[in-house]
Amino acid sequence: MDSTQDDPKEERVAWSTQQLADLAGTTVKTVRHYHRVGVLDEPERLPNGYKQYGTSHLVRLLQIKRMSDLGVSLAQIRDLSATDDPRAAVEVLDAELEAAITRLQRTRAELALILKHRVPLDTPARLEAAAEDLPERYQGMLAVYSRVLDDAALEGVSELLTEPDDASESFDALIDESDEDAVDAVARLLATSMVGHRRRFPWASEPRSAMRGRGNLGQEALVSAAAEVFTRGQLRALARAHEIAQAVLAADQED
Repeated sequence: MDSTQDDPKEERVAWSTQQLADLAGTTVKTVRHYHRVGVLDEPERLPNGYKQYGTSHLVRLLQIKRMSDLGVSLAQIRDLSATDDPRAAVEVLDAELEAAITRLQRTRAELALILKHRVPLDTPARLEAAAEDLPERYQGMLAVYSRVLDDAALEGVSELLTEPDDASESFDALIDESDEDAVDAVARLLATSMVGHRRRFPWASEPRSAMRGRGNLGQEALVSAAAEVFTRGQLRALARAHEIAQAVLAADQED
């Protein structure tokens, strides 16, 4: 063998940024971004200032692309490079992806309900069916319910709002100036419904028990939301209906 023959190991390729990007199937802009975020090392530069990439850079760039295709973020790729236990890191990534898939599936299920009931996108979860035929002025009250009440109570609210109610038409007709006879008549109708509701849903008698740990603040939010939506006639009817229903339920307990 000719001792003057060059050692193949000493023959090093040198690619420009554009050539490296072409080889990896990406763009110069992407390569530069990888440098900035610290997932791809900067190469040596030639005397004229041009970057000089080698095989190690190409391999690393292909690895980054592969992990990106699997949904791994650049921050996670950077962390993987520093870990001594890549299997554990992959298991963590898998768990994160599983959680992300679960969130996406839940979101799709909620969007399906929104489409089914033809309600606004901002309709609170679990209240899509209740919002379908509800006047627009009540939408804000639903938002408050969704924040203040727990999941079980929200299911009950949705069930109640989607049931036919004999008092609803008369209740909607009450205005600020409604006379006492009209208010009392509606209150009696409402009380009948309230008694049934509170027998089915104990939390309806004591809403505090169904709140997400906000106590007086949550109660204030519910009262304020109702005051924004209902007329003074409706509020008087609700207050009287509550008194009648409480008396009926108290009598039940005595019996």
